[in-house]
Amino acid sequence: MPRSHRVAVLGGGSFGTVIANLIAVNGHRVALWGRNAERVDLINTLRENREYLPGYRLDDGLRATTSLADAVSDTDIVFVAVPSASFRQIVRDVAPLVAPQTCLVSLTKGIEPGGFRLMSEILREELPANPRAVLSGPNLASEIAAGQVTGSVVASDSDALNRSLHDLLHSERFLVYASRDLFGVELGGALKNVYAILAGLCAALSFGENTVGMLLTRALAEMSRFAVRLGANPLTFLGLAGVGDLFVTCSSPLSRNYRIGFAVGKGEPLDAVLDAMDQVAEGINTLALLKAEADRRGVHMPLVNGLYGILYEQRPVTEIFSAMMSREQAHDVEFAVGDFHPTHSARREG
Repeated sequence: MPRSHRVAVLGGGSFGTVIANLIAVNGHRVALWGRNAERVDLINTLRENREYLPGYRLDDGLRATTSLADAVSDTDIVFVAVPSASFRQIVRDVAPLVAPQTCLVSLTKGIEPGGFRLMSEILREELPANPRAVLSGPNLASEIAAGQVTGSVVASDSDALNRSLHDLLHSERFLVYASRDLFGVELGGALKNVYAILAGLCAALSFGENTVGMLLTRALAEMSRFAVRLGANPLTFLGLAGVGDLFVTCSSPLSRNYRIGFAVGKGEPLDAVLDAMDQVAEGINTLALLKAEADRRGVHMPLVNGLYGILYEQRPVTEIFSAMMSREQAHDVEFAVGDFHPTHSARREG
């Protein structure tokens, strides 16, 4: 008989809610933590997160709470689904409340502001004794809620942990695959948000399919080029956490980052676009951090540089697209078989 887990999901947005419900439907006890008392009460009474997933019926095995201590009490797995800007503080608050054997899983696709720390690194720094993992992939919450078949990737250093998380989440409509490349899976989820903004710009300017195809493949080359410099495996980017997530986020108006690019491409001021959004779009924060880190490490990223010029230097969109497309490196495929030799020290460079 499969083991029953005691799970907490921290973050009452759309993705945290849908992941918590998937786990509850699979027969596990789940506590969903959120700060908004009114939203929590409505989830418990109406079985629905009306603000983020209206019409999506929540399983009776899920309960919501505003108490962090209550949420993580007597749990063996804790998922963290809060914005990157508040991720460390939430994890720091959780640290004295959980046992050393409790597994922490990041659902956040972003980079910590004020540096270049991935969420798994924050977990390692704040709870060094606890097992940790990440979940990423082409996972639009509204489509998961609608019952669309979805694939996702769990990544950790432990095959046993990956199997446990697979069994916890996997269903006939939510398919879970495993990886041992934490940095690759995590970077794929974080970096694709930047290129989704570019894709929205392309759509707003009615760029052709040829241009979009070039954009997606050059974006994939940039992502893997940068990730390998940090110690990731480039082959990870051929899977769900890489090209899968990139394609979905760069082609769907359901993506918050795509909508930002589309609105800016139509002439709306960036500040006004961000103010109108009801959830954090991680791509804006990631863009500035990524450009600074790429410059520091000397990684060639013309798409990132071009988008930064559009959003932060008010340069004309058409001029920037022309410039960044003409400055790409001559090689089509970034890594060929036999070219890649992984190093475990790359991430700690500098």
